[in-house]
Amino acid sequence: MTLKITTAAQRPELLEPLWAMPDTWPEYVQNDPIGWAHFARIPAVFPDFVLIATDDGGEVVARAFSVPFALNVSGRHGLPAAGWDQILLWAFSDHRKSVRPDTVSAIDITVRPDHLGRGLSATMLAALRDNAGAAGFAELVAPVRPTGKSAHPRLPMAEYAALTRPDGLPVDPWLRTHVRAGGAIDSIAPTSMTVPGTLAQWRTWTGLPFDTRGPVDVPGALTPVHCEPDHDYAVSVEPNVWVRHSLV
Repeated sequence: MTLKITTAAQRPELLEPLWAMPDTWPEYVQNDPIGWAHFARIPAVFPDFVLIATDDGGEVVARAFSVPFALNVSGRHGLPAAGWDQILLWAFSDHRKSVRPDTVSAIDITVRPDHLGRGLSATMLAALRDNAGAAGFAELVAPVRPTGKSAHPRLPMAEYAALTRPDGLPVDPWLRTHVRAGGAIDSIAPTSMTVPGTLAQWRTWTGLPFDTRGPVDVPGALTPVHCEPDHDYAVSVEPNVWVRHSLV
């Protein structure tokens, strides 16, 4: 398969099939309020930072979203604890206020399910690095959602991220891909994705009863979801792992 990667600015006609492409994101993650408000706006506001991969037949098989933002400005002290959510807020706020960006953050890399296992995630990550570098940025950062962490929901993210194989690379496949691409693990973003909802919403999203107070292990979740039946809500607070990619 010959892969063609272009930006949304170059080929806006691919946006409709991009959104139609199936993905493997858990349903509750798609109900992150900040993501709900901002994610779909990225191609319109930052089209030069959205990459779309098509196969030999012209079908969309992968996407990679990123956003430019200002990291090294007053009031922002390093990569934020609120990770993915905070970067979206900063990027759109900076754009609205015409604040000059100095960094690019990866936001999403998704491969069509029938093309998983072919190395496309690594290809799209490399393309994000190249795209940010070509735009004049010296660093790409990423609030990485480790793909293997859902198998260990009760293990603290700091401990999980520190697990390595005999060759020194991370045990987690997605963190390993980032490190192989030249990234360096920086820190944990403990509140990267926060998803509140009523118990009825969580039952719809997961098919679980959500009728007992305390932590609930949800398939696909990186950490337990906290359930409060007496108050009719549950909330997921998921950590991510900050990875820095130097582009110079």
